[in-house]
Amino acid sequence: MNTKATTMTIEWRYTTHPGLSVLSLSGYLGADAVGRFSGAVGWVLARGTGPVVLDLTSLRGWSAGGQLAVADAARRLAAEGRALELAAIPADGSLVPTGDHPQTPVHCDLPTALAAHRHRGEEQREWCSDDWPGSRSNTPPRRN
Repeated sequence: MNTKATTMTIEWRYTTHPGLSVLSLSGYLGADAVGRFSGAVGWVLARGTGPVVLDLTSLRGWSAGGQLAVADAARRLAAEGRALELAAIPADGSLVPTGDHPQTPVHCDLPTALAAHRHRGEEQREWCSDDWPGSRSNTPPRRN
């Protein structure tokens, strides 16, 4: 049996803008994907500055555990002085409340989220997982 076909996981794309970062997810954020998502958040923490917009435009859905992982990401980012904002959340438009995560602004889509920050400029850097769907920017990643 092909386990890749039966495992529901995510792919991610991370881009930086001046003073703003965007972490885009595709796939399904369930129990199988929480570790991968946590790793992507670690990637975000190690690079970039300012608020992080979690772009869920291409996310097919999320489980309660996936939603709790997003709340945990908000806490991790807040501990580093960075805010998490959501764009285009799936389904009912809510997070599982944990009562202990920072307030997380929700935007209807990514352009609205970027506009809320007066779009701080074009992408400067991009990284993504190997199977990220769609096109990648023409901006080559700079080496650190």
